[in-house]
Amino acid sequence: MTHVHRLIPTALAALLLAACATTPEPISPPAPPPVVAPASDPAPPPVPEPVAATPAEPEPDAVAIDPLRPDARIDPNDQTARVDLWGRVRQGFGMSELDNDYVRKWEQWYASRPDYVQRMTERGGRYLFHILEELGKRNMPTELALLPFIESAYNPEAMSRAKASGMWQFVPGTGRDFDLKQNVFRDDRRDVLASTRAALDYLQSLYGMFGDWQLALAAYNWGQGNVQRAIARNQRQGLGSDYTSLRMPDETRNYLPKLQAVKNIVLRPDAFALALPPLQNHPYFLSVPIQRDLDVDLAARLAGLPEEEFRQLNPQMNKPVILAAGTPQVLLPYDNANTFVRALGQYKGTLASWTAWVAPKTVKPAEAARLVGMSEAQLRDVNHIPRGMLVKAGSTLLVPRDAKRHEDVAEHIADHAMLALAPDRPATRRVSFKAGKKGDTVAAVARRYKVSPAQVAQWNKTSVHSSFKPGQLIQVVVANTAPSASSKPVRVAARPGGATGRRITKPGPAARTRVSQN
Repeated sequence: MTHVHRLIPTALAALLLAACATTPEPISPPAPPPVVAPASDPAPPPVPEPVAATPAEPEPDAVAIDPLRPDARIDPNDQTARVDLWGRVRQGFGMSELDNDYVRKWEQWYASRPDYVQRMTERGGRYLFHILEELGKRNMPTELALLPFIESAYNPEAMSRAKASGMWQFVPGTGRDFDLKQNVFRDDRRDVLASTRAALDYLQSLYGMFGDWQLALAAYNWGQGNVQRAIARNQRQGLGSDYTSLRMPDETRNYLPKLQAVKNIVLRPDAFALALPPLQNHPYFLSVPIQRDLDVDLAARLAGLPEEEFRQLNPQMNKPVILAAGTPQVLLPYDNANTFVRALGQYKGTLASWTAWVAPKTVKPAEAARLVGMSEAQLRDVNHIPRGMLVKAGSTLLVPRDAKRHEDVAEHIADHAMLALAPDRPATRRVSFKAGKKGDTVAAVARRYKVSPAQVAQWNKTSVHSSFKPGQLIQVVVANTAPSASSKPVRVAARPGGATGRRITKPGPAARTRVSQN
C-alpha cells in the first residue's frame, strides 16, 4: 500500500452508526453539502421511584470527527467552521509577487470566462480545505493550494497527452518516484489524498533544492534538471538566476503568471467582475473504512450518491470494483458517510461481483474467457483488450466472482496487478525475393539476414557453398517482429467502461495539454 492516509479511527464507524441523528442549523455553502453531525444515543429514561426523581441529564450531541485530523473534534456549529475559507487562503499567501504583461494577459483571460472560473472554483471547493490543512502542517504558502487550478482546473480525472494525470498532473515516472501506485485496479495519481501528499512532498523537495518558490514551481513544470541548467548558463554569462531572468519554454514562462493571475482574482474578485463560491472552513468529505471488496456502483448506491459524484471523490479506481486490500477507505461527503455506514451494515447481498484472475501462461483472450467462465466479448470489453493480442503470463484480468473465486483479492495483487499484451502472430515468417543481376551466394544471404548458411541452404534445398543465379527466387525465414521499433509488451491500465475523462487541450496562449472539465 502506498502512503495514502489510513486515517480512520474505528470510533468513526460507531459514531456514524449512532441510533439517532440531529440535524444542526444549516451552515453549508452551495458547493459543499450541509454537514450532519451524528448524535449520540439519548440517555435512558429515569427508573421509577416511590418518590419523584429528577430525570437524568441528556447526553450532549456527538460531533463529527474529521478522519484527516483524527485528534481534532469538528463541530460544524463552531465559529471556526463558519470562517470564510477564501479568507484563510488569502491570509496564508507568502510567495513573492509577480507583476508583468504575462500576468495581465492571464488576468484578462480568466476575467473573460466567468463561467469557466465558476465551474473551476466550485469543483476545487471539494478539495480546498484538505489541501489547506496539509499546507498548514508543512508551513507552506497557500498559493500552492491554487496550483491545481493551473494544472488541471481542479479536475482529479484530468489526463494530458503526455500522460500526466490527476489534479496535480503527475507523469507516470514521477508518480512512481513519489509512491503513487499505478496498476490495473487503481492509479493513485488520481487519488485525492495520495496525490496531494505526493505533490507537496515534491514541491518541498524542489524548494529545498532552489530555496525559492518561483524557481521551485518552474521546476515542477519544466523539470529540476532544466532549471538547474538554465541557472548555470546564466551564471556563466554573468546574468541573473531568478525566475524572470532565465530562458525557458513559453509554457513555463506562462506558468507563474497564470498562478499569479489566479492569486490576484482570489485576492480581489470584484476587480475582475468575478464571484467566488462561498466556502466555509470545514471538511467537505469524510474518509470511511471498508473491509471487503466492493463494487463501485454499489458503494455509490449505499452512499446515496450518483456514481459520477462518487467518482469525483474516488477517481483513482480503474475498474468497477474497489479492492479493500489496496484502497481501504472511500471519501464521502458528511451526510453520505453517515448513510453509507448504516446501509453497508444492513446490506445482505453480494458486495463485489468482480474479482482478479492471474493468467498462468500466455493465452488467447478466447481461452482466458473459457477458463474463467465468461464470454470473450465481455472479457475483452471489461479488460480493454484489443483484437489480435495475446494475454501474457502473469497478467491480471478482471473476471466475475463465482463459487470458485469468492475470496477478496490479495494485497500483493491489489498493489501490483498488471496486464501485459503481445501481438498474436507466429514467431517467424517466410520472406521471398529474387537474386540480383550478378546473382548471390548462400553465405552472402545468410550474412544479410543474420542467419547461418546452413539454414539458408536448407530453406532453398541447396548446399552451403552454392550460388544463386540472377533472378532466382530465394527464401529465408525471419523473426516476426512488430512493426514498431519497440518489442516490449503493451501494458494496459485503462479506465473501466469508457469512463476516462475527455481529452481537451486547455484554451489560451501557450496552454498545456491538460484536460479540464468544461
